[in-house]
Amino acid sequence: MSNIVSYTRGGAPWEPQFISSINQNSCIGCGRCYKVCSRDVFDLVEKEDVDEDDDYYDEDEVMMVMSIKNAEDCIGCTSCNKVCPKNCQTFAPAAA
Repeated sequence: MSNIVSYTRGGAPWEPQFISSINQNSCIGCGRCYKVCSRDVFDLVEKEDVDEDDDYYDEDEVMMVMSIKNAEDCIGCTSCNKVCPKNCQTFAPAAA
């Protein structure tokens, strides 16, 4: 598959950037990316490595973070990154 290059309405080239990873150490589990994504790409899961010194840590609660559920459904719009307060997603163009 070659890189996908589309064009904006004004004719400028635009290359979709697809989700490749989420830094769960940065993610605060706010769910904004989940809410803005219409493609069912994300899932809220229990954080595996909990830092007990983290300001958000509470031993009586389970810490939740986002994970990638269906990366193949990503359309490359990067809307999730635009609403993320921690900028914890990583993107890449389609594989060549």
